[in-house]
Amino acid sequence: MSELLALDDVSAGYGEALVLNHVSLSLDEGKSLALLGRNGTGKTTLLNTIVGLTRRRGGTLRLLGRDITNLRPDQRAEAGVGWVPQERNIFKSLTVDENLTAVLRPGPWNVDRIYAMFPRLAERKKNMGNQLSGGEQQMLAIGRALALNPRLLLLDEPLEGLAPIIVDELLAALGKLIRDEGMSAILVEQSARKILPLTDRAIILERGAIAYAGDSSALAGDQTTLHNLLGVAERPGQKPARAH
Repeated sequence: MSELLALDDVSAGYGEALVLNHVSLSLDEGKSLALLGRNGTGKTTLLNTIVGLTRRRGGTLRLLGRDITNLRPDQRAEAGVGWVPQERNIFKSLTVDENLTAVLRPGPWNVDRIYAMFPRLAERKKNMGNQLSGGEQQMLAIGRALALNPRLLLLDEPLEGLAPIIVDELLAALGKLIRDEGMSAILVEQSARKILPLTDRAIILERGAIAYAGDSSALAGDQTTLHNLLGVAERPGQKPARAH
């Protein structure tokens, strides 16, 4: 399996502030990565660095073997980086249909296929963006990223602030997208338990550096690491984990 994304010794931040410190990671095609960490540890900054929105202080980035270190954000999007930011950034004055067709690029993901992934959007295709619920706007943001037919999909806390029933719908759609469709993805999420079952590997950031890297399934069962690095409480009725 070929390498899709590689960050080599990347340091980056905003202005004079350094947020990421010597981060190196790689992701193969068809694989997914959970990007975890407490608030303020650099998760969003790492996605923004892949997108090209931060000030890089060192290191290199490659996509499918191509050096994208000095490319603008729009050039990185053309190269295959799809991005769903926390703010969603949908076109609120356009309909759902117009949001999708305005950015559609040739490839396997067309509007009909996006509607099949998110039936709620199909039901509201003529609604304006500002007429959608928060969950529907999130579905539209993901759908719009798919319309670009990216090689890599970056999702920044896609479940934040949504009702439980919508969270379940989105998790099911993301699971299908990643597991069944083989979309390469990096997901930032506060709840490790929600996204570890969807992903192949996991990274935990602490103070802008990688504090843990390993298989998602292994991390899901590692109560000590979850507690120490993420503050995840034990499941009800579960005995406290012992340090070895």
